[in-house]
Amino acid sequence: MKPQVGDWIEVRSKEEILATLDRNGTLDELPFMPQMFQYCGQKFQVYKRAHKTCDTVSGVYVGRRMPDAVHLEHRCDGQAYGGCQAECLIFWKEAWLKPVGRDASADVSHDPGASSEKPRDFGCTVDDVWKGTHEKNGQDGEKIKFTCQATQLLNYTAPLKWWDPRQYIEDYRSGNAPLAQIFNSFLFFGFTILARNDRWGRPARWLYDRFQTLRGGTPYPRRKGTLPPDQPFPVASLDLQPGDVVRVKSYEQILATVDQKLSNLGLNWGEELVPYCGRTYRVRSRVEKFIDERSGILKKLKTPAVILEGVTCQSRFSDKRIGCPRAIFAWWREVWLERVSDAKNPDGSEAG
Repeated sequence: MKPQVGDWIEVRSKEEILATLDRNGTLDELPFMPQMFQYCGQKFQVYKRAHKTCDTVSGVYVGRRMPDAVHLEHRCDGQAYGGCQAECLIFWKEAWLKPVGRDASADVSHDPGASSEKPRDFGCTVDDVWKGTHEKNGQDGEKIKFTCQATQLLNYTAPLKWWDPRQYIEDYRSGNAPLAQIFNSFLFFGFTILARNDRWGRPARWLYDRFQTLRGGTPYPRRKGTLPPDQPFPVASLDLQPGDVVRVKSYEQILATVDQKLSNLGLNWGEELVPYCGRTYRVRSRVEKFIDERSGILKKLKTPAVILEGVTCQSRFSDKRIGCPRAIFAWWREVWLERVSDAKNPDGSEAG
């Protein structure tokens, strides 16, 4: 079974899924998280094939190969992980799913973990799944080290070279991305080589911006912040709450709030956020605590951020993780936003 984007699938029963898991609650090192049980027996459409993802653990942000998995439109609610508010998109192994209409006994010959190189002791309980979500940190017994799909990403994925053509063929065949989007990503990647040239970079970026202005596109998204190093980071306190409507400030305004490393009080601004500048969205949630994916420790933001409805990383301007389908929510400083009193966009459509 190779589900494609838009296919209807059914999440298998709790008993079937537990039979695929080892004593740590994982299949091929991918944790099955407790909040996923609530979807058992329900039908959903495939959002994306998760044949690849991005490395958010080591900090290098390169591509990783992921076998036999898809994304539905389910996000982690954080309840099993200390109330983490990152809302990561959940990975689903194909072994946990079946096409709509197929009898549950149709796959009785399925060998869970057949793709794993390690021998496994399969069959676990719900308690095992819960126990697999955390452990005491060895360095500090007072802190809990959480284990989730995000923290274990390097264990269940493998390195993926950006130039491997098979991933882009899979992007197209699965419905993850149309040919035009794939072509445009490579076109931009080629342009960045010219844009970084000491001699031709500045005129190339100027021409790029002029062309994008004429077609209503995104300006060159890889500029450095303009905040002088001797000035404090600007902050704003809008006390934004879910449902509030905001407008993202202009690209130039935001660059004036970040240093040359594109950081504002430790929160980075990135090229994938540039297409959202000047547009209007609803606030989805506030982010005050999150799990550090490297350590597994729950941390708190010193300056809270917000998540906007529908605003995710699309990997349109990335060098080494082109077309990543993970759709990670961007975090926004309130200084990058301005409150809008009208609940509609300027064109009359609903915000976000």
